[in-house]
Amino acid sequence: MPSELLTSFLGAIQASLSVLLVISYGVIAAQYDILKGDSTKQISTLCVRMFLPALLITNVGSQLHADTGIRYVPILIWGLFYALTSMLLGFITTRLFNLPSWVTPAISFNNTTALPLLLIESLSSTGVLNDLLASDTDTISAALMRAKSYFLVNAMIGDSLTFAVGPKLLDGEEAPDKKDDGNVRKPDDGPVRGTLFPRGGGSNTEEGNGHIQHNIQEGQPREHHEQVDEETSLLPGPVVRTRLAAERYGYDVGKGRFDKLPQWMRSFLHFSYAFLHAPLIGAVTGATIGLVPPLHKAFFGDPGNGGIFTAWLTDSVRQIGSLFTALQVVVVGVKLSSSMRKMKRGEDSGTVPWIPLIFVTIMRFILWPAISISVIYFFASRTNLLDPDPILWFAMMLMPTGPPAMKLTALADVSGSTETEKMSIAKFLCIMYAVSPLICFTVVGSVKASKAAMA
Repeated sequence: MPSELLTSFLGAIQASLSVLLVISYGVIAAQYDILKGDSTKQISTLCVRMFLPALLITNVGSQLHADTGIRYVPILIWGLFYALTSMLLGFITTRLFNLPSWVTPAISFNNTTALPLLLIESLSSTGVLNDLLASDTDTISAALMRAKSYFLVNAMIGDSLTFAVGPKLLDGEEAPDKKDDGNVRKPDDGPVRGTLFPRGGGSNTEEGNGHIQHNIQEGQPREHHEQVDEETSLLPGPVVRTRLAAERYGYDVGKGRFDKLPQWMRSFLHFSYAFLHAPLIGAVTGATIGLVPPLHKAFFGDPGNGGIFTAWLTDSVRQIGSLFTALQVVVVGVKLSSSMRKMKRGEDSGTVPWIPLIFVTIMRFILWPAISISVIYFFASRTNLLDPDPILWFAMMLMPTGPPAMKLTALADVSGSTETEKMSIAKFLCIMYAVSPLICFTVVGSVKASKAAMA
């Protein structure tokens, strides 16, 4: 036990130090004006809407097969259970003790991507996972790939809830209707979450609402009506006008039919639309590719044996997906740098109350580990509901454990939180990741419980 505890502790420290060092790189980039604070929102949006879906497509799709898809069902149920339970407990506690609004999503959504992926990489290199191989023919590399896919499928649940109900947990309002840095979102800024039929079809004011038909009738390219800048479309004028006309027509027809629906149907569609976001689309796309044998072969098969997309399309998506983890952590470092600069100037740089800090630590490093290890051990040893893969049991025991998600910074961005609140969140995340080596006790307990279930 002391040896395993020491090995797990070292693995947890390595994973935590990796995250903290990447945060420090963001601080250095901000200190030398390589990356400015105004750019972090765009980077967060890029990570969530492009890089994370790419990561889900390649990892979930490569591991999901038609004959193994059933093993992921318990992960979906378990991820939904502990996320909703944490959300309810966080909501009640925040209201009862009058804690900051960001405490609720901090309790509700833990890190399901960056830290677990780094942690299992460290644990595999230290040999902690060698005793959890499914069979004599199983390898540590194969087990590692399965563990990654398990964590990413679980991350799909967290991402769906984070960006669907996260804004309401953070400030009680829908994100698109909030002010962002003092500027109200314009109705012609394009489709946004929470608005089933957004007003306006273009990306600029002149392309919105009544100006669309005016431009089409004039027959003039938009360059004749406005100054050319970095947001001007590079497409030919006729293509731009055709696109705008099609968008406006689709908006008018769709809104007309939507208004004719019963009130309960419109409410249901609005609620359902909140869950339609890029990470979920990426996960569904990856699952579809993985579960359909011809698609799985085309995207992930050997290039010499039918894998026509593997060497170029799949590889390109995999490369941009690998950027998600590091960039999301760098954003925290940039926000932390901004907070430290304001603190040095004597300005309000946000505070981190001790009560929510202690509460979140207890929830994520003590309470949930005890619950998850007990529950998963029971189902693994006493029932046949879980696939006979010890790595699956180990991963499910770890899923509710760990510090809050780095996506909390992206959530604060899209929710229109104040700069002071964003800096408080950045400080809070740094402190939580500094104490994240506490996860070593969960690792040891999960390994012991998984071995006992194997016996």
